Amino acid sequence: MLRLICGITYEVRFKGKKPEGPVVYLAKHQSAWETVAFPTILPPFMWVLKRELMYIPIFGWCLKALGHVGIDRKAGSSAIKQINREGKKILESGYSMVIFPEGTRITPGEMGTFNPGGVGLAINNGVPVVPVAHNAGSLWRKNAFAKRPGKITVIIDEAIETKGVLPSNRKTLTEQVRTTIEKRMKEIEF
Repeated sequence: MLRLICGITYEVRFKGKKPEGPVVYLAKHQSAWETVAFPTILPPFMWVLKRELMYIPIFGWCLKALGHVGIDRKAGSSAIKQINREGKKILESGYSMVIFPEGTRITPGEMGTFNPGGVGLAINNGVPVVPVAHNAGSLWRKNAFAKRPGKITVIIDEAIETKGVLPSNRKTLTEQVRTTIEKRMKEIEF
């Protein structure tokens, strides 16, 4: 559909083998494209998203009914507790989680601060973390009506195992994920 209407195609590259079982995907967030495309690219998952999206008639109600996690991004530690509480149930049920560790859409070429909540969720549940980079923001800009035709590249990196990683090391692992995504972004940015 996007190819016909906007002239946008995509390719997915895996670094290493495809992740199996529930994982926590930590993805770059640049545009609305991710919300449209990730459900077709990744195995079944639940989003961690800003709770304001849950208030959009029909769309938000569906998100809530399906079990996605809507958080108050300004709530600090209570948002982290909510992610851990609800995320544990989701991961135990066999679904993966997708989290945007920068917390919002970031302009192409820039990197925001990576919050350690997603890595903490993975460590607490002994599931791998999978960095995901893409260049969708170059074609589908934040708040822009017009879309540029071209090919979006998504890189799904090798899973990083968290079994045996202490919760006190979540910031170090978060930095490893950030560095990996930043490296991949340099490979694919136009």
